[in-house]
Amino acid sequence: MNPCKISNERFNHFLLELIELRRHLHAHPELSGSEYQTAALVAGELRSYGWRVREGVGRTGVVAELGPTDGPLVGLRVDMDALPIEEQTGLEYTSTRQGLMHACGHDLHTCIGLGVARVLAEQSQLLSGVRILFQPAEEIAEGARWMRADGATEGLHALFGVHVCPELSVGEIGVRSGSLTAAAGELEIEILGEGGHGARPHQAIDAIWIASKVIGGLQESISRLLNPLHPVVISFGRIEGGKAFNVIADRVKLVGTVRCLDESVHSELPQWIEGKVQSICSSFGGKAIVNYRCITPIVYNDPDLTSLLETSAVSVLGKNNVLRLDYPSLGAEDFAELLQGVPGTMFRLGVAGVNGCAPLHNGQFCLDEKSLSVAIEVLIVTLYKWMTDHPICGANSL
Repeated sequence: MNPCKISNERFNHFLLELIELRRHLHAHPELSGSEYQTAALVAGELRSYGWRVREGVGRTGVVAELGPTDGPLVGLRVDMDALPIEEQTGLEYTSTRQGLMHACGHDLHTCIGLGVARVLAEQSQLLSGVRILFQPAEEIAEGARWMRADGATEGLHALFGVHVCPELSVGEIGVRSGSLTAAAGELEIEILGEGGHGARPHQAIDAIWIASKVIGGLQESISRLLNPLHPVVISFGRIEGGKAFNVIADRVKLVGTVRCLDESVHSELPQWIEGKVQSICSSFGGKAIVNYRCITPIVYNDPDLTSLLETSAVSVLGKNNVLRLDYPSLGAEDFAELLQGVPGTMFRLGVAGVNGCAPLHNGQFCLDEKSLSVAIEVLIVTLYKWMTDHPICGANSL
């Protein structure tokens, strides 16, 4: 389906160019906060399309605008950064940078943004202004905060987002009103004991033993002291401690992540965790230093914008290919930071081909590039429907 007044031949030509561009980005991934070449390429492409471009927004981010400079303004956010993962796909355009890979689809996201920009630039008139945010550093959950601090969301009336989904087939998308992803935090616990000889544990305070009690105790406390209807997940990904096989450790550091789907519960978790950890440690003679850092809040999909997107997607893909997601994800997305004060919604883009697709953040992740046209078409129709339905846009179009 051709979403705008462009010949099918021209639209298909755009797609071929974008696929080549996506493969170039895939072969040259850049880590969070270091997307210099990616940003320069994006800015150059956007200027060639006729968009007004600002570089260095949120450090390495790019913001582009098209259409009227007064009146309502609708936005699209796409992210650009890669991951510190060794690629194992064997593709002809595999990563040329050892230990770096686009294993989360951000190379495709970037080209979705460029595709939308290219199609919109071909239109004779837009009913409102459009702003596209090419965001850095999503993988470390910092880029959205950086861009917001630089005013990237100022003046926006609505913001749309997209993320690839290996669990959905190409040609399908997933939509969900309300909570889409979890609030996330980083938890660091340093347990302080007293060292001693491994043969005389009664003369020491074993920080490793206490650490095991903290890990188990937190999981038990979650299952019995918190409301199970508001799930909380605490996972420790790193443990550091000890110096020798026969010396009782005097300190251990635990580092992990916390996920929650309820903002009110999430706001209480730092104090709750601190209390439980201190209680466990003191009961065995130890102490603890607990640090909790909020990474990102919940992505809350605005019901009206989600409904608009769903209706638009059905007109493009058909009802059977637009799936309502029953449950949110405990994954995190710093798109949530951009929604502070701006209504928005994000959808899941199916990228699994006939042979399926490896999970996100996996060295064998390999998406089906047919999903590129699906996302562009859905977003173009959605943006036009927003412009048509927005009261101010309608007034301007009279």
